[in-house]
Amino acid sequence: MSAFEIVERDTRDRLGEGPLWSPRDNALYWVDILGCALNRFDLAGGDVTRWTLAEPIGWVIERAPGDGFIAGLQSGFAELRLDPLKVTPFHDPEPELPANRMNDAKADDAGRIWAGTMPFDCEGASGSLYRLDPDRRVTRVDTGYTIANGPALMPGGEHLFHTDSKLGHVYRYRITDDGSLHDRSIFLDFADSDGTPDGMTFDAEGGLWIALWGAGRIERYAPDASLDRSIALPASQLTSCAFAGADLDRLFVTSAAEDDTASPHAGALFEVDAGVRGFAPRQFAS
Repeated sequence: MSAFEIVERDTRDRLGEGPLWSPRDNALYWVDILGCALNRFDLAGGDVTRWTLAEPIGWVIERAPGDGFIAGLQSGFAELRLDPLKVTPFHDPEPELPANRMNDAKADDAGRIWAGTMPFDCEGASGSLYRLDPDRRVTRVDTGYTIANGPALMPGGEHLFHTDSKLGHVYRYRITDDGSLHDRSIFLDFADSDGTPDGMTFDAEGGLWIALWGAGRIERYAPDASLDRSIALPASQLTSCAFAGADLDRLFVTSAAEDDTASPHAGALFEVDAGVRGFAPRQFAS
């Protein structure tokens, strides 16, 4: 393939986010937050299916029992099943903050979900980072975020990376066995001219791939935080990325069309030739 390809479909995403590779379904799932929709790209047949929900959805993560997903909605955590679509909310972590919503999440090796929240208008530091344990207990592990974004687990699971896009900071935390976070430090600090760090993922070699909102590129950073690679795409507002496919060598990148009238492919889903492989996403253990 060329440096990138565009997945052909009828609908562009107002705010594409949260790509998730499903070995179970041989498909890539991702959300359109402002479009209140979940998308699925069938890697075998090339078909794209779209489900519309009643509220904004920030992410989905597969459940280990093999049926359905856990989803992050504006109203909180929910179980989600497809064909037919059924959404069952089970916990709102912020009932006192109805103007907040969930934004991006990942599961770790222990089957827990790490999920951030943020104000819908991207103003004020009312967002937090939460841990959802397999027993459905929810714990706030950090707070004070304006745009909580892109949790990513380093291969091996000892460190969690999380972003406040408003500040341009990518934080690194040490995770202990009980799921507590320690030793927060700034792994990367982006100036406004560099673009805004958004969703991210690790490859199997420990490289951190970050989608840069407003910059029209994704970048790979080595474990020492040095810039290793930069790939430009024809959409300014790139939002997240995930490896997919049987060999985990297909890197997909989401984007947003909202407020982007200049980019020729704003809101498209891209497939990028990254030259490295990822590792399989973890599932929620309940």
